[in-house]
Amino acid sequence: MFSGCSTAIITPMKADGAIDEEGLRELVKFQEENGVKTIVPCGSTGESATLSYEEHLQVIKIVVDAAQKAKVMAGAGSNSTSEALELSKAAEDIGADSLLSITPYYNKPTAKGVRLHFEKIAAAIEIPVIVYNIPSRTGMNISADLMLELAKIPGIAGVKEASGNLNQIAKIAALAPKDFCVLSGDDALTLPAMAVGAQGAISVSSNITPAKVVRMIEEMLKGNVQQAREINQELMPLYEALFLETNPIPIKTAMRLAGHPAGPLRLPLCDMDEKNEERLKSVLAQQGLL
Repeated sequence: MFSGCSTAIITPMKADGAIDEEGLRELVKFQEENGVKTIVPCGSTGESATLSYEEHLQVIKIVVDAAQKAKVMAGAGSNSTSEALELSKAAEDIGADSLLSITPYYNKPTAKGVRLHFEKIAAAIEIPVIVYNIPSRTGMNISADLMLELAKIPGIAGVKEASGNLNQIAKIAALAPKDFCVLSGDDALTLPAMAVGAQGAISVSSNITPAKVVRMIEEMLKGNVQQAREINQELMPLYEALFLETNPIPIKTAMRLAGHPAGPLRLPLCDMDEKNEERLKSVLAQQGLL
């Protein structure tokens, strides 16, 4: 269910800041037509931090309803265990196939607190949970040893690893149960992460070039490393350009420039610096995406 390419989809918005439902449906269709296996709404790329609770569920409902072939992995984490439980149950009731649950951020719990947090969530729902480890946003890293403990919890099915630490990813992939799925959370590290045992990625760049990212990951899964490396090298300028500023500022800008539904960002995220936008536009043109 989890191997292959998953897209951390943007949340398109109208000029007044409301959720662009038709635009989101169009984006889901675009992803499915290009072979993306799983759609991930309400992650960091989907601006979940500035969605209200009602909007969060609205976005998940739209994606679940729009998806005809792809699975839906709904972002449903929080720094409050009770809020994460509420979101998780609601996403399950809506029809999500699995959940992406971020490490509790800001309050920096101990290893025991992290374990109890995920135990409680996994025990409360029937669908699988993917742990989202992204220390750059949460202020703490889930170590390989702690992740291996979490991997033993029934219902914890995998991890989106965005620590940037290949040694950590390799250790988890080598020592976790066979049915525990390791997914890259960094586009630029997807190929090396898969070389050490990851089974795919939850990608930002696949928003705008899904077919190419899908192909690169599939080649790696087949063991065609040279073919995957060639595609990855083609994509490297795009990976860099999409992180010139805080995600999802560049990808949402890129989608707008390429004619896809995107709309404005919500404060405190704001428009790209003009020089960075010009650099991004140049890369998009070189990639044939404009």
